[in-house]
Amino acid sequence: MGLVEKLRGEFIDIIEWLDDSRDTIVWRFPRYQNEIKMGAKLIVRESQTAVFVNEGQVADVFTPGTYTLQTQNMPILTTLKGWKYGFDSPWKAEVYFVNTRQFTDFKWGTQNPVMMRDAEFGMVRLRAFGAYSLRVVDAAKLLRELVGTDPQFRTEEVQEFLRQLIVGHLGSALAAAQVPALDLAAQQLVIGQKLAGVLTEELTGYGVQIPKFIIENISLPPEVEEAIDKRTSMGVVGNLNAYTTFQAANAMEDAANNPGGGAGEGFGLGLGMAAGQRMANALNQPVSSPPPPAGPPPLPQQDQWFAGVNGQQAGPFDLDALGAQVRSGTVSRTTLVWKNGMAQWTPAGQVAELGALFAAVPPPLPPQG
Repeated sequence: MGLVEKLRGEFIDIIEWLDDSRDTIVWRFPRYQNEIKMGAKLIVRESQTAVFVNEGQVADVFTPGTYTLQTQNMPILTTLKGWKYGFDSPWKAEVYFVNTRQFTDFKWGTQNPVMMRDAEFGMVRLRAFGAYSLRVVDAAKLLRELVGTDPQFRTEEVQEFLRQLIVGHLGSALAAAQVPALDLAAQQLVIGQKLAGVLTEELTGYGVQIPKFIIENISLPPEVEEAIDKRTSMGVVGNLNAYTTFQAANAMEDAANNPGGGAGEGFGLGLGMAAGQRMANALNQPVSSPPPPAGPPPLPQQDQWFAGVNGQQAGPFDLDALGAQVRSGTVSRTTLVWKNGMAQWTPAGQVAELGALFAAVPPPLPPQG
């Protein structure tokens, strides 16, 4: 320290702290050789506590207010210094200002999943994250246990310790709640309040408390969430046959609307093959030569049918081959079918030409219950 700073320290008689940060918990008042004059004015603002430390030993603690430092209002320091009848010379002591407001910018999260036994899913891995607030309630304990001689103790110096403490208690808190994994979202507020109490009790020896603990999200592993989504979809659909038909119709519509895509190309290829086959058959038939008068005319060309099975195009089938598909159960009344000349895909049960194929096949059972 230079001469100017030394002289300025000698004439300073006001001890105060104006905090211009948002993350400083403890700040040590800078003073040349820690010398303080008797009669100096101490200003402790709201949300602050001032602690005097003499030769490493915590002495007097001052709550918000304005004080003129005398032996009368420093009983502990007076005893330590041996000022039985008062003392007017400068004396050495460290002054620490402790911020007692709530620090609300603490975040927490589980780097590794927390294991929990669930009645429905068995063993599940949970991840969670959220926020919490911290407040100093005993400045002397904080100085002794965490701050030491640090001239500026910030939130980042204690954040990792608190995160580990939270994660260590999270598993037991979730297990003690005895809430199914699917219902945890509804109980996050209650679990957070219980965790705030547990953590405050744990941190009593450090002079701090956790006034507010927020669980923002509790999530299951991606594969479990995917299985839950599928199960939910099945519950919403209800009729699996109708859902399969709906999917097949959507797939055919997407293929028709996307001629440049793979599905559209496959769809067009199937139609092209059917048309090409019919054209080849037509070209192979004699045009100019009538059939012999003594023989029967050529058999008519059978229609080629296509079916949507499990979202995929199957065929072409002639009428006999399509009947075999009906008897095997591959094609049902609700299966979408199409042939050349039809405007769109239609459930097989609504096509009059195919009515005979289903004559010997019973309709599906009505919904039970």
